[in-house]
Amino acid sequence: MTHARQHGIQVVAHRGASEDAPEHTLAAYTKAIEDGADALECDVRLTADGHLVCVHDRRINRTSNGRGAVSALELADLSALDFGSWKTGEAYKGRDEDPDWEHRPEDREATSVLTLERLLELVADAGRRVELAIETKHPTRWAGQVEERLLVLLKRFGLDAPATAEESQVRVMSFSARSLHRVRAASPTLPTVYLMQFVSPRLRDGRLPLGVRIAGPSLRIVRNHPVYVERLKRAGHQVHVWTVNEPEDVDLCVGLGVDAIITNRPRAVLDQLGR
Repeated sequence: MTHARQHGIQVVAHRGASEDAPEHTLAAYTKAIEDGADALECDVRLTADGHLVCVHDRRINRTSNGRGAVSALELADLSALDFGSWKTGEAYKGRDEDPDWEHRPEDREATSVLTLERLLELVADAGRRVELAIETKHPTRWAGQVEERLLVLLKRFGLDAPATAEESQVRVMSFSARSLHRVRAASPTLPTVYLMQFVSPRLRDGRLPLGVRIAGPSLRIVRNHPVYVERLKRAGHQVHVWTVNEPEDVDLCVGLGVDAIITNRPRAVLDQLGR
């Protein structure tokens, strides 16, 4: 495989450089930018007082020292918690090397809850083009308010209405076709990605929900049904695969001609691609 072919694959940092630093923290995204990632992936949820925060799970129990659902907590509640120390200790037992990231309780911003606004500021100050793939999490008690707040925030940064989808620095991803429909209705040129854990029978021929031009299949789909990637490409769609961490899976994605690799290990994948 030539480097030229490989160079065309976008490397997306899944929840930041989340193998090395705690997912969805400023530390993880700063490291991903330093590592050379082309894009950053994040999940967004709405707090009880209407702020979009980067948290994957419905509840904060796994990734913080607090408890409860994001949607039931206010930003001030979340800001008082530690979203970093869980990554130390157990996470690194048995590894040959120490992690590149070190938990420093005194550096609170690096491991406190990350708002989408702060992540957008980080991207704006990156000093180079860094794209952002934002996943809306559903179902949620806030339903369409998630997309509403997202578009308002993107507008503040001048990112809500790109001239064309190709020029957009941001794309919105979801497992919910309804969520993507809301985004497209409000901002037709903003690219959308339909995420899939499995392929529903009506989409097996390579179709995607109306207006969506990017497929986001899981690595499991790609491993088990590589021909499905070919169908998607024949239908004119881009293919962004998650979550690709192992060298043999990177090779598989390269061989199938996918457009983006979403990974917890952006630096390792860039190295493998000759970048």
